[in-house]
Amino acid sequence: MLTDTNQEKIASLDCWKGTPAIEVLSGGITNQNFKVTDDRGQYVVRLGNDIYEHMILRSNEMAASHAAFEIGVSPKVTYSEPGVLVLEFIDGKVFTSEDVRVESNLDRILTLLKRFHREMPKQFKGYPVVFWVFQVILHYEHILRVGRSEHFFRLPGLLEIAHRLQTDVGPIEIVYGHNDLLPANFIDDGRKIWLIDFDYAGFNTPLFDLANLASNNGLSPEQELTILKRYYETDVSGGRWQGFQAMKCASLLRETMWSMVSEIHSGIDFDYATYTQENLINFQEVYDAYASEFS
Repeated sequence: MLTDTNQEKIASLDCWKGTPAIEVLSGGITNQNFKVTDDRGQYVVRLGNDIYEHMILRSNEMAASHAAFEIGVSPKVTYSEPGVLVLEFIDGKVFTSEDVRVESNLDRILTLLKRFHREMPKQFKGYPVVFWVFQVILHYEHILRVGRSEHFFRLPGLLEIAHRLQTDVGPIEIVYGHNDLLPANFIDDGRKIWLIDFDYAGFNTPLFDLANLASNNGLSPEQELTILKRYYETDVSGGRWQGFQAMKCASLLRETMWSMVSEIHSGIDFDYATYTQENLINFQEVYDAYASEFS
């Protein structure tokens, strides 16, 4: 919803030519997004402050956005101030999970990810944030326990699972990860696929982005094998396959606990309770299959 406060804030930014026309963009459950048209062009305005509960630092998001533009995978940042990020608008198709699963799109996404992983550190200017999913899970457990979440009784069991998964991942390599590969973070303008939204960007293992891509977009087991083979350009060993599957479970667990935390801390109008239940069911199904395969 475009409140008077948001409209006044956006209109007052010192970056417009002429009178800006402001529209609400759908999506965004850690910030508010708007499309703005002025006499020069079209832009996306992202409003959002740091979020301690989710370890989101807007300074990191801004630095990652600048670096992603420099390597040619994300739109240009045209203006920023605390709590505000303005980027050029990309006119294209926002992907759904069905779009991601199309083989030709999946090939393009893998090429994009490999470039992102390897090239981002060369352009990133800022504090080197690390996104380690198992530390995030520990952080969420603390937030939920202190906040007396209604999911309090689940926490010991979830931490036990997380400990097992971390052990099973084994040794890792480090690249620069996006760490939130939801389908809507890919936009196809007909020529290339763009990658957007860097709330959680930071150094991580590529296994997490690959597993996150699979879990967020419902890839089949055959597609999971394919993306591992194409990314690493080699056959998939037993250890790497298990590490990938463990990371897929961890990705789903993190998303579930993210929603649990949002239930008690987010002020955004979104049905987090339902989202928690959906993710909890999905996580449990995938983890049960994992435990059965790697018992």
